Amino acid sequence: MIKIAQPQIGQEEIDAVSAVLKSGQLASGHNVLQFQKNFAEYLDQGFCIATSSGTTALEITLRALGIKKGEKIITTAFSFIATANAIVHAGGTPIFADVDETTMNISTDSIEQIILEQSGIKAILVVHLFGQSCDMDKISEIAIKHNLLLIEDCAQAHGASWKGRKLGTFGDAGAFSFYPTKNMTTAEGGMVVMKDEKLAKLASQLIQHGIKERNQFEYIGYNYRLSEISAAIGICQLKKLDHFNSVRRENAAYYEEKIKHSDIIKPIEVPGAKHVYNQYTLRILNDKRDAFINYMNRNGIDVSIYYPYTIPEQLCYRSTDFLEKDYENKLEVANRIKHEVVSIPVHLGLMEDEVERIVTVINQF
Repeated sequence: MIKIAQPQIGQEEIDAVSAVLKSGQLASGHNVLQFQKNFAEYLDQGFCIATSSGTTALEITLRALGIKKGEKIITTAFSFIATANAIVHAGGTPIFADVDETTMNISTDSIEQIILEQSGIKAILVVHLFGQSCDMDKISEIAIKHNLLLIEDCAQAHGASWKGRKLGTFGDAGAFSFYPTKNMTTAEGGMVVMKDEKLAKLASQLIQHGIKERNQFEYIGYNYRLSEISAAIGICQLKKLDHFNSVRRENAAYYEEKIKHSDIIKPIEVPGAKHVYNQYTLRILNDKRDAFINYMNRNGIDVSIYYPYTIPEQLCYRSTDFLEKDYENKLEVANRIKHEVVSIPVHLGLMEDEVERIVTVINQF
């Protein structure tokens, strides 16, 4: 079976983990500090704080920015549930926007409509879905016009950019995930990205139980630290990230050129964006997605649906009072594409003959 995802762990990572284990320093230490420094330099952004996951990175980001109980945050309805969960855990209320037909990222028209219809909006939390940037020109303009905080969920967009500027650097803050399926991994882990030094210090305190100094705690915080083992892996992976992304883009370019099927819409890299293809997500038209998935699996190719449901239709959100009564009618695009999307392997563990086979099998569907 050709796998949908395959973390690329080499001897360098193995040696780095071995060195940590031999050192006896397993809790957050030198490697975490180095990883934070390296990541900030990679983004050319001021302050990075490593956390235990992408979800905790998002929650700490929102807490550090001062989100208060019940404050409304606009976010996409079409993403992994962690995006909305982090808002709730931080005390905020997620307001779900529809998505753009072409990119499947949050729709700027939907954002503006929500702002027009609702009062008390505090922030916009965008997700750069599948590795492609949202329209950061328009979204930044909206945030400035309405005096809103802007947060970037970059869990699938390591090294992606908008008009030459890396994602995670446009908003007041950003958050990354290093889960094993991401473009780079630390096994588990995340990163908070802050422009403001004081807020970065607060975020650093919050992930360590709210500590001020030894045995003194200024805030009620969390244990969201990254381990030395994970950081050691991250240092190695970050060095390879641009190469990882280059291979993903090469595989995507091959798919773009070679996949030819009347029932399939391929992803488009929009002008201004540098797509890093955490997922290569097709849209299968004419109610043929289930047949396509079965066909691909029978031919030894693993595929996956990201995402078969919108976040607000998940049971845990339907049972809350967050949702507007007519929310489904406002998510027209998301409710349509959720029945069409399916992702195929695009990772750099693919051999040349496997990429060719994937194309051949798809074109014969």
